[in-house]
Amino acid sequence: MMQQIIKVHKEDNVGIALADLTDGEVIHFEGQDITIVNPTKAKHKIALQDLKEGDRVFMYGVLVGRALHFIQKGGLLTTENVKHQSAEVQGRTDRYTWNPPNISQWKERTFLGYHRPDGQVGTQNVWLFFPLVFCENRNIEILKDAFEKELAIGKISKQRQLLRRLILGKDLSDINADGTTGERTFENIEVKFITHQGGCGGTRQDAETLAKLFAGYIKNPNVAGATVLSLGCQNLQINLLKNALDVLDPNLKKPVLIYEQQNLGTTEDMLNTIIMESFEGIKEANNIQRKPAPLSKLKMGLECGGSDGFSGISANPALGYASDLLAALEGSPILSEFPELCGVEQELVNRCVRDEDAERFMQLMKAYENSAERVGSGFDMNPSPGNIKDGLITDAMKSAGAAKKGGTSPIQGVLDYGEYVIRPGLNLLCTPGNDVESTTGMVGSGANIVVFTTGLGTPTGNPIAPVIKVSSNTEMANKMSDIIDIDTGAVIRGERSIEEMGEEILEYVIQVASGEVNAKADILGQDDFIPWKRGVSL
Repeated sequence: MMQQIIKVHKEDNVGIALADLTDGEVIHFEGQDITIVNPTKAKHKIALQDLKEGDRVFMYGVLVGRALHFIQKGGLLTTENVKHQSAEVQGRTDRYTWNPPNISQWKERTFLGYHRPDGQVGTQNVWLFFPLVFCENRNIEILKDAFEKELAIGKISKQRQLLRRLILGKDLSDINADGTTGERTFENIEVKFITHQGGCGGTRQDAETLAKLFAGYIKNPNVAGATVLSLGCQNLQINLLKNALDVLDPNLKKPVLIYEQQNLGTTEDMLNTIIMESFEGIKEANNIQRKPAPLSKLKMGLECGGSDGFSGISANPALGYASDLLAALEGSPILSEFPELCGVEQELVNRCVRDEDAERFMQLMKAYENSAERVGSGFDMNPSPGNIKDGLITDAMKSAGAAKKGGTSPIQGVLDYGEYVIRPGLNLLCTPGNDVESTTGMVGSGANIVVFTTGLGTPTGNPIAPVIKVSSNTEMANKMSDIIDIDTGAVIRGERSIEEMGEEILEYVIQVASGEVNAKADILGQDDFIPWKRGVSL
């Protein structure tokens, strides 16, 4: 019989229901009988002891809330009887020691990637088109339409295939098995397009941040070259992008083609020039072939979204173990979403290798929280309705589970949004908890692959980096099989260990990084890109 409740840490005073529990049901747990007081759905939390008003609530061994009034042993924790509370951060309180996992089976492993002149290795080979300002979005869309149709790189959706069959009254013979039309002109290059609503009309700081983000996308090893469109009069001037590129790599050897519409005459003349010159760059980039590379060349973004009450005990710790394996192999896991690190700051501070990084992490967290409070919000408002419905009722509770994605390895770097990962090992990156803004930021900081855990399901992807989806539970994985790559529900059922699932995740990462398997988000063409406007997003 499957265990009915679980306590994550020995110091916890609440447990997680692994299955639906009925009121009056008696459960024998840790040598005591617990009578369930309220009907409790799987993933939700029950008190393992009587909690008086004001008592602190602990999960994962950390403070995640306090009782607003008496909660009987076996009672359900809700937003009505528990309020967010997290521990005060005191600066470094201990020097961290780490016992890395055994990596003997991984040491000689490689993935097949695209080697760049600066020593980085890409998991994809992309020519990227993007505008510096939203005024150029239409021209980007015109270019996208032309390139995708004529290079046969755009896949025809099943819905479009159905409509075409209805219009023509017959089956289509020009659709390949992979959904593309005709033969691919280039086998080794993808052409991707970004649009956005920034670059002008906001603050100068937003323009500068966007310039850094785009510089990071150009620098990212998954990008072979880029075509950039500028109007000319916007806040995000061409020189801002060039300056940001110079900071990242003054000797950048990638082709970057930049066009300013107000200097080039008619739209038709400009687009014709862009197509002809970009086509030459794309042809050259197509000559780059995949070659073996050590796993240390992987920079793996760690993301979660649509989290549920199982995320912190299955998908996130399994990804955390994969993160530890990669860190031990001198790769670079990246943990972001600072609002979802609220409550575990002390542990992360102690894990920082350098005192200056510990101090910077505390400063970034405090500045972020202060900016949220100034607009009438706060980290305590981070859990979404979906999170709450599935058992994550306080931000600290959500954070304690979300932080498990970062494993246990020492923190080698702490970065602000738009800064690039340069140190091997686990890096912290200041981003919002918003799924797409965070993923967008990690890729701009150099992530060449992203692993994204979810309990409720989300289709999020990225234009230049594969986004692998890991489910926390089998029910959702089966229901939304078109978006889920790996299911960790076997951990909940007691059939697989965290370590086994972590190894499975890393194995799958290698396959996707080598181009042997496509992540579901790529198959769906899910190319999401949302830059962070500072201070207005959790």
